[in-house]
Amino acid sequence: MTRPTPETLAHTARRARPGAGAAGDPDHAPAPRAGAAPAASRAVPAAPEGAPTPVRQPATAQVSGAGSLVRSLEALGVDVVFGIPGGAILPAYDPLYDSTVRHILVRHEQGAGHAATGYAQATGRVGVCIATSGPGATNLVTPIADAFMDSVPMVAITGQVARPMIGTDAFQEADIQGITLPITKHNFLVQTAEEIPQVLAEAFHLASTGRPGPVLVDIPKDVLQAEVTFSWPPTLELPGYRPTLHPHGKQIREAARLMSAARRPVLYVGGGVLKAGATEGLRRLAELTGIPVVTTLMALGAFPDSHRQHLGMPGMHGTVAAVYGLQKADLIVALGARFDDRVTGKLDSFAPDATVVHADIDPAEIGKNRHADVPIVGDARHVIDELIAAVTAERAAHPATDLADWWTQLDDLRERYPLGYEEPADGTLSPQYVIKRLGEIAGPDTIYVAGVGQHQMWASQFISYEKPQTWLNSGGLGTMGYAVPAAMGAKVGRPDTTVWAVDGDGCFQMTNQELATCALEGIPIKVAVINNGNLGMVRQWQTLFYGERYSNTELGTHKHRIPDFVKLAEALGCVGLRCENAADVDKTIEAAMAITDAPVVIDFTVGKDAMVWPMVAAGTSNDEIMFARGVRPDFDENDV
Repeated sequence: MTRPTPETLAHTARRARPGAGAAGDPDHAPAPRAGAAPAASRAVPAAPEGAPTPVRQPATAQVSGAGSLVRSLEALGVDVVFGIPGGAILPAYDPLYDSTVRHILVRHEQGAGHAATGYAQATGRVGVCIATSGPGATNLVTPIADAFMDSVPMVAITGQVARPMIGTDAFQEADIQGITLPITKHNFLVQTAEEIPQVLAEAFHLASTGRPGPVLVDIPKDVLQAEVTFSWPPTLELPGYRPTLHPHGKQIREAARLMSAARRPVLYVGGGVLKAGATEGLRRLAELTGIPVVTTLMALGAFPDSHRQHLGMPGMHGTVAAVYGLQKADLIVALGARFDDRVTGKLDSFAPDATVVHADIDPAEIGKNRHADVPIVGDARHVIDELIAAVTAERAAHPATDLADWWTQLDDLRERYPLGYEEPADGTLSPQYVIKRLGEIAGPDTIYVAGVGQHQMWASQFISYEKPQTWLNSGGLGTMGYAVPAAMGAKVGRPDTTVWAVDGDGCFQMTNQELATCALEGIPIKVAVINNGNLGMVRQWQTLFYGERYSNTELGTHKHRIPDFVKLAEALGCVGLRCENAADVDKTIEAAMAITDAPVVIDFTVGKDAMVWPMVAAGTSNDEIMFARGVRPDFDENDV
């Protein structure tokens, strides 16, 4: 097989979305060729609001390529990176030794990537992770894909074998740029030491602007070792990359007209509202219009759970009222959401009577899954602010439709089908009770970070999210093993905030080695392991759809107590606790809350038969939502 040359590798990835690279699609513009005259250039942007103050650098200095890399990170205001050294990236670790940038030595590169993601989600700043070439870089693939799916600003810096060795199957060589083409917003293979400052500045700009996402910077070892004159600031050369921030006025006015005239409208809010910092505007818009609000799994905290207009989370395990509201709406105003399959269910039966207003900063998302009658390209903050002004003007000219009948229907459903659970018949500890009490005791200022599975859904249902950036999870990719390292990153980014990881016994065993990192680095996260002895969500599907044939889902953490999570926690330098009955739940959580100088792990040994309800089975219509096993809500079609 013909291997690529360094020259053919020196391209950047186009984001793998429908229409990627098309004219007029700024998020998918190719990077400039070396030496090409830029179509547009700009000075390196200031660090984002809330970021550490960038270190002042000399205008020029003689350094190695590695020194240029570290000085660029300092100049960009980076305060922490997560990584593991290795041969190809080792030159970068020498100047890092004397840097103001804190390096946190993780135990696995996947932990570095998820920690960078958690840091970014909790702070709104760019998360940074570092790995060496070959297996070090490929171990970052999962967290890069995770960040891509959830639009998280992250820069992954990888070492690469020396330029003459590229394409020769050299030791620890992997074409990480090619591997990550479909899962990065942009990526670079650095060709010379001189271009390191510019590439780093461009990487951070791309990761944090427009629709956020991960950017990979791959640097050959000989480039890191070369001598170069470091110069700052560089000029960004990103021809064609101009994300549309302000929406088109005509589209905004049409959306406002529809919002005032609709009889059954719903605001469908996605994670883009959080990314844009538009939560205050969202509340003003909702209260101005009186329209019901649903928030996706990625948007929890964007609108207070306790607000009367909040119907809850839509989708596969959403509330009956939220699922019904979307399904029976005559107008859906989607703000920073992407109509993914977990929300829509069977797409051709989703919201059949709804006119759709779809606002998103990424034009590739609009119309991708559901036709948009009123497409709006723009940043969610600007879209919402302009909608408020347009709705106010529309209502001054024409009276709005009375939504009383619509609210009567929704309130009736909320009363008849509230979120709840049954206590286990066998007397075991209820996982829903554990999570509910955790939320009530830890409170709304805590950051909750979930793994993936039943515990993730229960955490989304039974903890009340009142504030933005208090709920972190792997939404799009559904990555088991996300919780512990992401909680670590969140705690590093917001050290004065309590951080709880809510994890399952299956997820926890994938990345719990990062607790050693937490113990040694002084990062006192708290972990609630919802230990049901099984891969819980898979077991639930086996119960419902596979005739209770439990093939390879029992983990042995109940029957054999392998591993013993308390002993494991202690071996990793943490405090280990166990709780097996409801009477001890509060005092165990309170004991963990009282420990502030070390990580804490609680083994909540719960029953294995609890299920997540409500549920829309995969591939079925939202009309077929089940409130509980064998219980389908009674929707009165005459009311619609």
